Amino acid sequence: MQINQDKLHEECGVFGILDTTGKNVSNTIYYGLCALQHRGQESAGIAVCNTEGPLGNLMCYKDMGLVNEIFTSNILNDLSGNIGIGHVRYSTTGESSVKNAQPIAINYFKGTLALVHNGNLTNMDDLKNTLQENGAIFHTTTDSEIITYQIALERTKSPSIEAAVCETAKKLKGGFALIVMSPQKLIGVRDTYGLKPLCLGKREGSYILASESCALSAVGAEFVRDIFPGEIITITKDSVVSDYSLCTKSHAHCIFEYIYFARLDSTMDGISIHDARVRAGAALAKDYPVEADLVVGVPDSGLAAAIGYSEHSGIPYGMAFQKNSYVGRTFIKPTQSERESAVQIKLNVIPSVVKGKRIVLIDDSIVRGTTISKLIRILKKAGATEVHVRISSPPFLYPCHYGTDVPTTNLLIASKHSNEEIREQIGADSLGYLKLSDFTEMVGDLPLCTACFTNEYPII
Repeated sequence: MQINQDKLHEECGVFGILDTTGKNVSNTIYYGLCALQHRGQESAGIAVCNTEGPLGNLMCYKDMGLVNEIFTSNILNDLSGNIGIGHVRYSTTGESSVKNAQPIAINYFKGTLALVHNGNLTNMDDLKNTLQENGAIFHTTTDSEIITYQIALERTKSPSIEAAVCETAKKLKGGFALIVMSPQKLIGVRDTYGLKPLCLGKREGSYILASESCALSAVGAEFVRDIFPGEIITITKDSVVSDYSLCTKSHAHCIFEYIYFARLDSTMDGISIHDARVRAGAALAKDYPVEADLVVGVPDSGLAAAIGYSEHSGIPYGMAFQKNSYVGRTFIKPTQSERESAVQIKLNVIPSVVKGKRIVLIDDSIVRGTTISKLIRILKKAGATEVHVRISSPPFLYPCHYGTDVPTTNLLIASKHSNEEIREQIGADSLGYLKLSDFTEMVGDLPLCTACFTNEYPII
């Protein structure tokens, strides 16, 4: 268990590239995955192929850890090919082990196939049972492997890999973004609701698919557009072709991409992540004004909202925490007390900034309440006279079924306690959550999935 279990985790990030000029792409995938590292720190992997080589020339390497811990220059040099996919993972289904790391690569009678996947299926058991009836033997407990085998099964009845992917996508329920690699094609798929993000980029002779636009910037690529919900895009050395047959008008984009998951420098479905969070902070200041001396954000996801709160309220913005950037992955600690004490290893208060001040503390969410209560205690120990907490999301009441690690209801502090009870429990002088009605101010008329706040799920 990780120390920061009071934060939500996205399941993973995906990246894929095809270089039409034949250049090796493994280094580009590496840097793209580094830019997506915030989406998963548990494991990472890269699979590459040469479109001009023999059909069985796919190579794959994956392991537990951060991207820069796994891939040495020698490993990247060995991963030679002009088409490839990469993945960073945080597990929401399947145990945390290298066997569940991605990409998933298989050999079947038509050749080779590799896949990376972000999201979670709600009909995984049904698909698994059907595949087992057709002789499939599974090596992991992930829906990613189920999707891969389903594509291989459909390929036995389909004229092309993209047709097999389309037939598979029709059978999938849940939130997902997929990148599928055959020896000569790169195929991207986004679920019909747009729950999980996927975008297209271009760089010289290369086309790129990625979870976020920040990964395109990291490799010097131009952002072209977001993949439409339900779209299947096929990239070859000769063309880029889209199939919109599964697209519908019913969309439900995950609100937590804008609140917490996505990186500040990303743009997603036409909305700047940074600007959306600033607007959320402004909404909090409008809804929950307070007399205070300083507005501070919890690094990193609370900083932009803190700027918005400061700008709207006129209360000065300041940096109250020093983040230890060299801790790397969250430590593994054997007991709850050790996990809680380890928060202070990652974040230290700057006493001269907060001493004698009334503080407005901005964070993106409260899940269990352990982290925010620890931060309030160390702020007051450093001399803060008051700590007023503002949260740039509504209270979490229900779990997520689409690939976000929202715990079961009984582990969510807001499901069992009123706002006043939570305020007392965490030790805040006041507490205010973003209102559901403020989402319009935050992201405009973008259709959203807000099931973790409302219990209204777009897909059952």
